[in-house]
Amino acid sequence: MKVAFYTLGCKLNQAETESLANRFSKAGFQLVSPGDRADIYIANTCTVTHIADRKSRHWLRLARRRNPQALIIATGCYAQRSRQELAQLADFVVDNKEKEHLLALTQTLSLEGRGLDKDETKRSQMLAATVRTRSLIKIQDGCHSPCAYCIVPKVRPHEYSLPASQIIDEVKQKVALGYKEVVLTGTKVGSYRDAVLSASEGSSTDLRNLVQRILTSTGIERLRLSSLQPSEISSKFLALWQDERLCRHFHLALQSGSETVLQRMRRSYSLDQYQRTVNLIKKIIPEVAITTDIMVGFPGESDEEFEQSYSFCQQAGFANIHVFPFSPRPETAAAGMPEQLKDKIKAERNQRMLGLAKNSRHRFCEQFLGQTMPVLWEKETSPGSGIYSGLTGNYIRVFTGSEKSLSNKITPVKLVEFHNQGIWGEVIDENPG
Repeated sequence: MKVAFYTLGCKLNQAETESLANRFSKAGFQLVSPGDRADIYIANTCTVTHIADRKSRHWLRLARRRNPQALIIATGCYAQRSRQELAQLADFVVDNKEKEHLLALTQTLSLEGRGLDKDETKRSQMLAATVRTRSLIKIQDGCHSPCAYCIVPKVRPHEYSLPASQIIDEVKQKVALGYKEVVLTGTKVGSYRDAVLSASEGSSTDLRNLVQRILTSTGIERLRLSSLQPSEISSKFLALWQDERLCRHFHLALQSGSETVLQRMRRSYSLDQYQRTVNLIKKIIPEVAITTDIMVGFPGESDEEFEQSYSFCQQAGFANIHVFPFSPRPETAAAGMPEQLKDKIKAERNQRMLGLAKNSRHRFCEQFLGQTMPVLWEKETSPGSGIYSGLTGNYIRVFTGSEKSLSNKITPVKLVEFHNQGIWGEVIDENPG
């Protein structure tokens, strides 16, 4: 049977979908793209903004049109927050706690009596052709932070970490399948703790220890971390980046460059602490990319506070900025705050900050023109085009032309000129390891 997965939201959602796709593939399902006709459609939803909610509903309606007889399942954070809303569009709504049992549920509902493919090699090839070049591995889940705007603690309230041994085994499996890069992800990656005491070290495993173990115990060629908080970064932690397999890229979600807005948001750091962390990273790790998230239009955000935020981002030297307008989420403190801004004001500020994001990305990339850097190639930008897209370790999007397939290969590339949303490169060696 054909199954299509659709994922919205954070890297944790993407990692969970990848894990589910792996299980479905091993059980004999044929994985197809979200836009194809399938027997089963599974939407792993996000509910961080009202736009994410809308996209989830839209895809579920499209899936129903593609195949009215298909089994349609909605899971993820939107399903956790409002089962009733999605029950009108999906045959089954599965919350985050039940997500782990999706395969068993689907088999019970749809596969009774059907013969399934048992060819392990064919299944592995099918999976490799469907999922991303880089593999996202979940190491942690849940959040207790009291951020005023965030719905995540409501939909992922149970905070826990996966055992280090399990994570290391999964990295080894990905290496065996041919993956070149692994991304460690979670709701709060920096709070990772393996509660099992190490007999050799006599202490629990934190994120630094976990990363060190992965580098020591596996042959992964590139290791990347998802979003971190300023308080989770220290000189001792950054010393790990002496190993070139660690990607020189940090995502530090700022949310606002105004001290007073940060306080109303109930973020756990000050602007001064954030700036000191940025300075420390840049001092220890050359050529590093620091990316961030910025919210505009938080309740009560004055013109002066917005300008403070804009100015801070301007001088911070971010490699890229993910900009989004405030979206009131049910049951969050910010949804009931006074001085909710009009959509027009939020849209205007969003456009200004997006312009800054574009300029910041351009300035960061510009300093690497003429340099040669290793690029992990993902796939052709469109089938048969001969144009491939990939990423450097410090998150620069690179394009090149090649008659040979470059997918899932790492090659040295000379960065030549700006191209679309990245840089055009010339491959130095098309026979990478």
